[in-house]
Amino acid sequence: MLDTSNIPFMALTDVAAGIKSGALSPVTLTETMLARIAQVDTELHSFLNVTSEAALVQARRAETEIRSGRYRGPLHGVPIAIKDLFFTRGVPATFGSLAYKDFVSDYSATVVDRLEAAGAIILGRLALHEGALAEHHPHFGAPPRHPYVAGYWPGGSSSGSGVATAAGLCFASLGSDTGGSIRFPSATNGLTGLKPTWGRVSRYGVFTLADTLDSVGPMCRSAADAAAVFDVIAGHDMNDPTSLKAPVPGYLDALEGIWGARDLRIGVDWNYIADEVDPELVQAIREALAVFESIGGRVVPIRLPKLDAVVRSQRLIMETECARYHEAYYRANPEGFGKLAEVIERGFTHRAVDVAAAYIEKDRFRGVLAEIFEQVDVIPAPIMPWVGMKYDELDKLFERIPLFGRFGGVYNMAGVPTITFPVGINQIGLPLAMQLIGTHLSEATLFRAAHAYQQATDWHLRRPTLS
Repeated sequence: MLDTSNIPFMALTDVAAGIKSGALSPVTLTETMLARIAQVDTELHSFLNVTSEAALVQARRAETEIRSGRYRGPLHGVPIAIKDLFFTRGVPATFGSLAYKDFVSDYSATVVDRLEAAGAIILGRLALHEGALAEHHPHFGAPPRHPYVAGYWPGGSSSGSGVATAAGLCFASLGSDTGGSIRFPSATNGLTGLKPTWGRVSRYGVFTLADTLDSVGPMCRSAADAAAVFDVIAGHDMNDPTSLKAPVPGYLDALEGIWGARDLRIGVDWNYIADEVDPELVQAIREALAVFESIGGRVVPIRLPKLDAVVRSQRLIMETECARYHEAYYRANPEGFGKLAEVIERGFTHRAVDVAAAYIEKDRFRGVLAEIFEQVDVIPAPIMPWVGMKYDELDKLFERIPLFGRFGGVYNMAGVPTITFPVGINQIGLPLAMQLIGTHLSEATLFRAAHAYQQATDWHLRRPTLS
């Protein structure tokens, strides 16, 4: 029997089952979530724009369709939210920057069109770091608050996506990732987030940070929920010539319970995992790998290369491509930019020969990693080397790029997918997380592995306590 006692924290897949059976009403669900946003988000600040009227119109349409037998699938009638960098026809999209505060597109991003075609209800637009990189722009008020431990950074740049999903303000959200922006907030908020293979999800109608590094992916409370969303947004788009033409296999239907980890070859380099990493986090990863072994996984020792040059190259490429994307707006209105201006200015100064060297390093690392994946299926790693960072420490973040870049941006350089999921709670109540990195287009393997782990553990079921 469906337990509806705590609707905002229900699994998306359970909500979908309730909607399909008639036990849950899309209209009532949407009204419930909008009321919760009004009650809770005054403190959390995860939404930049709650599109209540449009959401209720979508909910009424979904309810009518479902009652008449026109059920579209697991997202039909389910309230979700999106990071404020996806174009939506007629709706302001700010990219978290004062420079873009008046931007309104006359078309929607392909991923938004696909969500709406699947019958999803979009509750609103979520806060992010300016330009998906710099600090939160002060024009938009207080930055999102960590739902578990106040004062701590909830990750970024998809900060609002992480907070809203963890706090039960939506059943799933979309984020973007150029160097860790899905993985950081998924990790610190106890979520399951997928950074897909580069090109697996269309970027048409999405504000750009770095064209050759950006990926769009789901942020949810379980691997099964993320698979349901990914089924809808993945796939080729003729409007995005960089999107991949590989068929979408049906990720949710392919999950196999704990047996999804059977014979999984897990390539472990403890020198990589543990070097200058918080001991609590290392221990949680050890325990998670023991769980994988208990359900059929097999640990295979590997040796990853030194990653310092890859980390430096990722930053150089990101800054150069960022400057290229924003150049016209920046030249016309430099005062509209906050901290992002510093990144843009650095991007203008990089020498062509250094940029060329960075792209060569990118291709080199992709080849090295591909060779490793001939021996293993997944590689476990932290997402960041420390557990928790206070907001007043964020100015030190770029100084620590050599530390956290080796777990984040290097996999954008390789263009490979990674899935992030919770594996514990630390001593002050912050979620602990790990990521599994896979080879090109191995999202099905990553979903099965994370789902198998979540069938054997309950870390993904932990929820923040909100007053």
